[in-house]
Amino acid sequence: MNIRKLLTAAVVATLGLAPAAMAQTEIKFGHVGEPGSLMDLSATEFAKRANEKLGDKARVVVYGSSQLGNDKAMMQKLKLGTIDLSLPSTIMSSTVPIFGLFEMPYLIHDREHMARVRDEVVMPEMAPQAEAAGYRIVAVWENGFRQITNNARPITKPEDLKGIKLRVPAGEWRMKMFESYGASPSPLALSEVFVALQTGVMDGQENPYAQIYPSRFYEVQKYLSVSNHVYTPAYVTAGRSWSKFDPEVQAALRETAVEMQDVVYDIAARLDTELHQKLIDAGMVENEVDTAAFIEASKPIYAEFSKSVDGGGALIEKVQGLVTQ
Repeated sequence: MNIRKLLTAAVVATLGLAPAAMAQTEIKFGHVGEPGSLMDLSATEFAKRANEKLGDKARVVVYGSSQLGNDKAMMQKLKLGTIDLSLPSTIMSSTVPIFGLFEMPYLIHDREHMARVRDEVVMPEMAPQAEAAGYRIVAVWENGFRQITNNARPITKPEDLKGIKLRVPAGEWRMKMFESYGASPSPLALSEVFVALQTGVMDGQENPYAQIYPSRFYEVQKYLSVSNHVYTPAYVTAGRSWSKFDPEVQAALRETAVEMQDVVYDIAARLDTELHQKLIDAGMVENEVDTAAFIEASKPIYAEFSKSVDGGGALIEKVQGLVTQ
Protein backbone atom coordinates (compact mmCIF):
# COMPACT_ATOMS: atom_id res chain seq x y z
CA MET A 1 0.00 0.00 0.00
CA ASN A 2 1.47 3.42 -1.01
CA ILE A 3 1.58 6.51 1.21
CA ARG A 4 -1.50 8.10 -0.43
CA LYS A 5 -3.60 5.02 0.31
CA LEU A 6 -2.35 4.92 3.89
CA LEU A 7 -3.29 8.55 4.42
CA THR A 8 -6.70 8.01 2.86
CA ALA A 9 -7.35 5.01 5.13
CA ALA A 10 -6.30 7.02 8.18
CA VAL A 11 -8.67 9.87 7.28
CA VAL A 12 -11.56 7.47 6.73
CA ALA A 13 -10.90 5.77 10.07
CA THR A 14 -10.74 9.11 11.85
CA LEU A 15 -13.99 10.28 10.30
CA GLY A 16 -15.60 7.00 11.23
CA LEU A 17 -14.67 7.50 14.87
CA ALA A 18 -15.55 11.15 15.04
CA PRO A 19 -19.29 10.83 15.85
CA ALA A 20 -18.65 8.44 18.74
CA ALA A 21 -15.70 10.43 20.04
CA MET A 22 -17.65 13.68 19.94
CA ALA A 23 -20.89 12.24 21.33
CA GLN A 24 -22.14 14.15 24.34
CA THR A 25 -21.85 12.24 27.61
CA GLU A 26 -25.26 11.35 29.04
CA ILE A 27 -25.55 11.53 32.82
CA LYS A 28 -28.40 9.21 33.80
CA PHE A 29 -30.37 10.45 36.81
CA GLY A 30 -33.03 8.00 38.00
CA HIS A 31 -35.74 8.33 40.64
CA VAL A 32 -39.05 6.70 41.60
CA GLY A 33 -41.23 9.82 41.70
CA GLU A 34 -44.27 10.19 39.45
CA PRO A 35 -44.78 13.27 37.24
CA GLY A 36 -45.63 16.25 39.43
CA SER A 37 -44.02 14.75 42.54
CA LEU A 38 -41.38 16.60 44.53
CA MET A 39 -38.73 14.24 43.21
CA ASP A 40 -39.84 14.90 39.64
CA LEU A 41 -39.90 18.68 40.00
CA SER A 42 -36.59 18.73 41.88
CA ALA A 43 -34.73 16.50 39.44
CA THR A 44 -36.13 18.33 36.41
CA GLU A 45 -35.06 21.74 37.72
CA PHE A 46 -31.66 20.34 38.65
CA ALA A 47 -31.15 18.97 35.14
CA LYS A 48 -32.12 22.31 33.60
CA ARG A 49 -29.65 24.24 35.75
CA ALA A 50 -26.86 21.68 35.50
CA ASN A 51 -27.12 21.44 31.73
CA GLU A 52 -26.77 25.21 31.42
CA LYS A 53 -23.47 24.95 33.30
CA LEU A 54 -22.29 21.83 31.52
CA GLY A 55 -22.74 23.20 28.00
CA ASP A 56 -21.47 20.63 25.52
CA LYS A 57 -19.39 18.73 28.09
CA ALA A 58 -22.25 16.46 29.19
CA ARG A 59 -26.00 16.37 29.60
CA VAL A 60 -28.14 15.26 32.55
CA VAL A 61 -31.11 13.14 31.45
CA VAL A 62 -33.75 12.40 34.09
CA TYR A 63 -35.56 9.05 34.22
CA GLY A 64 -38.45 9.24 36.67
CA SER A 65 -41.34 6.90 37.53
CA SER A 66 -38.96 3.99 38.30
CA GLN A 67 -37.93 3.75 34.62
CA LEU A 68 -34.47 2.60 35.71
CA GLY A 69 -35.83 0.30 38.42
CA ASN A 70 -37.04 0.64 41.98
CA ASP A 71 -34.88 2.20 44.69
CA LYS A 72 -33.11 -1.07 45.48
CA ALA A 73 -32.33 -1.74 41.83
CA MET A 74 -31.02 1.77 41.29
CA MET A 75 -28.75 1.50 44.34
CA GLN A 76 -27.27 -1.63 42.77
CA LYS A 77 -26.89 0.12 39.42
CA LEU A 78 -25.10 3.03 41.08
CA LYS A 79 -22.60 0.59 42.51
CA LEU A 80 -22.14 -1.09 39.12
CA GLY A 81 -21.82 2.26 37.38
CA THR A 82 -24.66 1.64 34.92
CA ILE A 83 -26.49 4.75 36.12
CA ASP A 84 -24.86 7.93 37.36
CA LEU A 85 -27.19 9.60 39.85
CA SER A 86 -30.19 8.53 41.87
CA LEU A 87 -32.41 9.99 44.58
CA PRO A 88 -32.79 7.34 47.31
CA SER A 89 -34.63 8.09 50.52
CA THR A 90 -35.61 5.45 53.11
CA ILE A 91 -33.65 2.76 51.25
CA MET A 92 -30.42 4.35 52.49
CA SER A 93 -31.12 3.03 55.98
CA SER A 94 -31.06 -0.52 54.60
CA THR A 95 -27.67 0.10 53.01
CA VAL A 96 -25.87 2.29 55.55
CA PRO A 97 -27.28 1.67 59.06
CA ILE A 98 -26.65 5.17 60.44
CA PHE A 99 -29.18 6.56 57.93
CA GLY A 100 -31.84 4.87 60.04
CA LEU A 101 -31.55 8.09 62.04
CA PHE A 102 -34.20 9.59 59.78
CA GLU A 103 -36.58 6.73 60.54
CA MET A 104 -36.96 8.03 64.09
CA PRO A 105 -40.50 9.43 64.50
CA TYR A 106 -40.86 13.18 65.03
CA LEU A 107 -37.09 13.71 65.05
CA ILE A 108 -37.14 16.55 62.50
CA HIS A 109 -39.32 19.50 63.50
CA ASP A 110 -39.32 21.60 60.33
CA ARG A 111 -37.24 22.40 57.26
CA GLU A 112 -35.16 25.02 59.06
CA HIS A 113 -34.19 22.32 61.55
CA MET A 114 -33.44 19.91 58.71
CA ALA A 115 -31.16 22.45 57.00
CA ARG A 116 -29.03 22.61 60.14
CA VAL A 117 -29.03 18.82 60.44
CA ARG A 118 -28.02 18.54 56.79
CA ASP A 119 -25.02 20.84 57.22
CA GLU A 120 -23.89 19.78 60.70
CA VAL A 121 -24.77 16.08 60.81
CA VAL A 122 -25.51 14.49 57.43
CA MET A 123 -22.66 15.82 55.33
CA PRO A 124 -19.83 15.79 57.89
CA GLU A 125 -20.74 12.64 59.85
CA MET A 126 -23.06 10.43 57.80
CA ALA A 127 -21.97 10.99 54.19
CA PRO A 128 -18.49 9.52 54.81
CA GLN A 129 -20.11 6.28 55.96
CA ALA A 130 -22.14 6.17 52.74
CA GLU A 131 -18.99 6.78 50.71
CA ALA A 132 -17.26 3.90 52.50
CA ALA A 133 -20.15 1.72 51.28
CA GLY A 134 -19.69 2.91 47.69
CA TYR A 135 -22.15 5.81 47.57
CA ARG A 136 -21.26 9.49 47.27
CA ILE A 137 -23.84 11.86 48.78
CA VAL A 138 -23.64 14.89 46.49
CA ALA A 139 -26.41 16.88 48.20
CA VAL A 140 -29.40 16.43 50.50
CA TRP A 141 -32.87 17.16 49.10
CA GLU A 142 -36.27 16.13 50.40
CA ASN A 143 -38.83 13.38 50.18
CA GLY A 144 -41.00 14.97 52.86
CA PHE A 145 -43.11 14.78 55.99
CA ARG A 146 -45.13 11.58 55.84
CA GLN A 147 -48.89 11.08 56.32
CA ILE A 148 -50.95 7.91 56.76
CA THR A 149 -53.76 6.90 54.39
CA ASN A 150 -55.96 3.81 54.59
CA ASN A 151 -59.39 2.37 53.85
CA ALA A 152 -60.26 0.95 57.28
CA ARG A 153 -60.71 3.89 59.65
CA PRO A 154 -59.32 7.27 60.71
CA ILE A 155 -56.01 6.95 62.56
CA THR A 156 -55.88 9.21 65.61
CA LYS A 157 -53.65 7.18 67.95
CA PRO A 158 -51.19 4.31 67.50
CA GLU A 159 -53.71 1.67 68.58
CA ASP A 160 -55.92 2.58 65.61
CA LEU A 161 -53.31 0.99 63.35
CA LYS A 162 -53.81 -2.46 64.87
CA GLY A 163 -54.21 -5.08 62.16
CA ILE A 164 -54.00 -2.63 59.26
CA LYS A 165 -51.98 -3.97 56.32
CA LEU A 166 -49.73 -1.01 55.65
CA ARG A 167 -47.32 -0.59 52.78
CA VAL A 168 -44.00 0.90 53.85
CA PRO A 169 -40.76 1.51 51.93
CA ALA A 170 -37.85 -0.85 52.45
CA GLY A 171 -36.39 0.20 55.77
CA GLU A 172 -35.83 -1.82 58.93
CA TRP A 173 -36.85 0.94 61.33
CA ARG A 174 -40.04 1.93 59.52
CA MET A 175 -41.12 -1.69 59.75
CA LYS A 176 -40.30 -1.86 63.45
CA MET A 177 -42.02 1.45 64.14
CA PHE A 178 -45.35 0.43 62.63
CA GLU A 179 -45.15 -3.06 64.11
CA SER A 180 -44.77 -1.45 67.53
CA TYR A 181 -47.92 0.58 66.81
CA GLY A 182 -49.81 -2.64 66.03
CA ALA A 183 -49.95 -2.42 62.24
CA SER A 184 -48.95 -5.17 59.81
CA PRO A 185 -46.37 -3.38 57.65
CA SER A 186 -44.93 -4.81 54.44
CA PRO A 187 -42.25 -3.30 52.18
CA LEU A 188 -43.32 -2.75 48.59
CA ALA A 189 -41.89 -0.76 45.69
CA LEU A 190 -43.67 2.55 45.14
CA SER A 191 -44.57 1.59 41.58
CA GLU A 192 -46.59 -1.37 42.91
CA VAL A 193 -48.51 0.42 45.66
CA PHE A 194 -51.52 1.69 43.68
CA VAL A 195 -52.57 -1.78 42.54
CA ALA A 196 -51.95 -3.22 46.01
CA LEU A 197 -54.31 -0.63 47.49
CA GLN A 198 -56.83 -1.02 44.68
CA THR A 199 -57.03 -4.79 45.09
CA GLY A 200 -57.01 -4.79 48.89
CA VAL A 201 -53.66 -6.51 49.19
CA MET A 202 -52.79 -3.48 51.32
CA ASP A 203 -55.20 -1.44 53.45
CA GLY A 204 -53.06 1.67 53.54
CA GLN A 205 -49.72 3.34 53.04
CA GLU A 206 -47.72 6.30 54.32
CA ASN A 207 -46.02 8.95 52.22
CA PRO A 208 -45.61 12.70 51.85
CA TYR A 209 -48.36 14.66 50.12
CA ALA A 210 -45.96 15.09 47.19
CA GLN A 211 -46.03 11.33 46.62
CA ILE A 212 -49.65 10.62 47.64
CA TYR A 213 -51.27 12.99 45.15
CA PRO A 214 -49.10 12.40 42.03
CA SER A 215 -49.43 8.64 42.63
CA ARG A 216 -53.26 9.07 42.66
CA PHE A 217 -53.66 7.19 45.93
CA TYR A 218 -56.72 9.35 46.64
CA GLU A 219 -58.52 7.24 44.02
CA VAL A 220 -58.10 4.09 46.12
CA GLN A 221 -57.88 5.45 49.69
CA LYS A 222 -60.58 6.96 51.91
CA TYR A 223 -58.90 8.27 55.06
CA LEU A 224 -56.08 10.80 55.29
CA SER A 225 -54.56 11.03 58.77
CA VAL A 226 -52.27 14.04 59.08
CA SER A 227 -49.50 12.58 61.20
CA ASN A 228 -46.21 14.05 59.97
CA HIS A 229 -44.73 11.04 61.75
CA VAL A 230 -41.42 10.90 59.90
CA TYR A 231 -39.45 13.37 57.80
CA THR A 232 -37.50 11.65 55.05
CA PRO A 233 -34.67 13.35 53.19
CA ALA A 234 -33.78 12.34 49.65
CA TYR A 235 -30.11 12.09 48.82
CA VAL A 236 -28.61 13.05 45.46
CA THR A 237 -26.32 10.04 45.21
CA ALA A 238 -23.56 9.01 42.83
CA GLY A 239 -21.74 5.72 42.58
CA ARG A 240 -19.00 4.05 40.64
CA SER A 241 -19.32 6.18 37.52
CA TRP A 242 -18.61 9.46 39.35
CA SER A 243 -14.86 9.08 38.92
CA LYS A 244 -15.16 8.87 35.12
CA PHE A 245 -16.39 12.45 34.88
CA ASP A 246 -13.98 15.31 34.32
CA PRO A 247 -13.42 17.54 37.37
CA GLU A 248 -15.33 20.34 35.61
CA VAL A 249 -18.35 18.07 35.17
CA GLN A 250 -18.18 16.88 38.77
CA ALA A 251 -17.99 20.49 39.97
CA ALA A 252 -21.00 21.55 37.90
CA LEU A 253 -23.08 18.64 39.19
CA ARG A 254 -22.02 19.19 42.81
CA GLU A 255 -22.56 22.96 42.74
CA THR A 256 -25.98 22.63 41.14
CA ALA A 257 -27.12 19.88 43.50
CA VAL A 258 -26.11 21.95 46.54
CA GLU A 259 -27.66 25.08 45.03
CA MET A 260 -30.91 23.14 44.68
CA GLN A 261 -31.11 22.20 48.37
CA ASP A 262 -32.98 25.31 49.51
CA VAL A 263 -34.89 25.49 46.22
CA VAL A 264 -36.23 21.99 46.93
CA TYR A 265 -37.39 23.08 50.39
CA ASP A 266 -39.32 25.96 48.82
CA ILE A 267 -40.94 23.67 46.26
CA ALA A 268 -41.78 21.16 49.01
CA ALA A 269 -43.44 23.77 51.22
CA ARG A 270 -45.60 24.92 48.31
CA LEU A 271 -46.58 21.36 47.39
CA ASP A 272 -47.51 20.54 50.98
CA THR A 273 -50.13 23.29 50.94
CA GLU A 274 -51.39 22.75 47.40
CA LEU A 275 -51.52 18.96 47.37
CA HIS A 276 -52.97 18.65 50.87
CA GLN A 277 -55.92 20.73 49.69
CA LYS A 278 -56.21 18.75 46.46
CA LEU A 279 -56.47 15.51 48.44
CA ILE A 280 -59.33 16.97 50.47
CA ASP A 281 -60.99 18.29 47.31
CA ALA A 282 -60.69 14.78 45.84
CA GLY A 283 -62.88 13.49 48.67
CA MET A 284 -60.47 12.07 51.20
CA VAL A 285 -61.70 12.17 54.80
CA GLU A 286 -59.09 14.04 56.85
CA ASN A 287 -58.27 13.90 60.54
CA GLU A 288 -55.49 15.05 62.86
CA VAL A 289 -53.61 12.53 65.00
CA ASP A 290 -52.75 12.63 68.69
CA THR A 291 -49.10 13.54 68.19
CA ALA A 292 -48.24 13.18 71.87
CA ALA A 293 -49.54 9.60 71.86
CA PHE A 294 -47.41 8.72 68.84
CA ILE A 295 -44.32 10.31 70.37
CA GLU A 296 -44.82 8.34 73.58
CA ALA A 297 -45.31 5.10 71.64
CA SER A 298 -42.10 5.77 69.70
CA LYS A 299 -39.74 5.85 72.68
CA PRO A 300 -38.81 2.15 72.42
CA ILE A 301 -37.71 2.65 68.79
CA TYR A 302 -35.35 5.43 69.82
CA ALA A 303 -33.91 3.25 72.57
CA GLU A 304 -33.40 0.27 70.25
CA PHE A 305 -31.78 2.36 67.52
CA SER A 306 -29.44 4.01 70.02
CA LYS A 307 -28.41 0.62 71.36
CA SER A 308 -28.03 -1.30 68.11
CA VAL A 309 -26.54 1.25 65.67
CA ASP A 310 -23.02 2.42 66.41
CA GLY A 311 -23.09 6.15 67.11
CA GLY A 312 -26.87 6.30 66.78
CA GLY A 313 -27.60 7.65 70.24
CA ALA A 314 -25.03 10.41 69.95
CA LEU A 315 -26.43 11.55 66.60
CA ILE A 316 -29.99 11.60 67.94
CA GLU A 317 -28.83 13.90 70.74
CA LYS A 318 -26.97 16.12 68.29
CA VAL A 319 -30.00 16.41 66.01
CA GLN A 320 -32.28 17.20 68.94
CA GLY A 321 -29.82 19.86 70.07
CA LEU A 322 -30.16 21.64 66.71
CA VAL A 323 -33.92 22.23 67.05
CA THR A 324 -33.88 25.71 68.58
CA GLN A 325 -30.65 27.16 67.20
